[in-house]
Amino acid sequence: MPIVAGDIKIKLSTKSGSAGNTLAQGNVNAALGKYISTTEFVTATGNNLFDNVTGAENAASAVDYRCLFVHNTHGAIALENAGIYLSSQVSGGTVLAIAIDDVAASPIGSSSAQAFIATNETTDPAAGVGAFSSPSSAGSALSLGTIPAGHCKAFWVRRTAANTVAVDDDGGAFVVIGDTSA
Repeated sequence: MPIVAGDIKIKLSTKSGSAGNTLAQGNVNAALGKYISTTEFVTATGNNLFDNVTGAENAASAVDYRCLFVHNTHGAIALENAGIYLSSQVSGGTVLAIAIDDVAASPIGSSSAQAFIATNETTDPAAGVGAFSSPSSAGSALSLGTIPAGHCKAFWVRRTAANTVAVDDDGGAFVVIGDTSA
């Protein structure tokens, strides 16, 4: 049976536990790398990935980070030539950018760190990720490589306040693309 959209999940990260996919991540503000959590993430809108930007943060063009994972839940087929891009961003608000973590795709239950580990939400993960950018189409998607069945690959989201007027439901949406041999 081929991979279908429902086989590809985006999940929050957790710094807790001793292996990936063993703990839920109840606090999105703590999605700062290390392991894949069991908590599925849908879209970066309505404060479900980042908290509200305060007036002081907005004026200072504050930058925050989150680590998420792409999880191939298919039982047998790899997601080949996988990529990710931002399919939308709320106009007039903060600016989102993404970067791919340097740690290779790993089995979801791995006890080795599956992603860079940030100290806090303002820690720039530059030492453990590729360059941040805002690809907006499949043609400009960032490469995740091949994600074997039952494996995951981390990516980071950077939110930069743009000193704009207040915007409700600020955020954006991610799309994962790829090929299969089946």
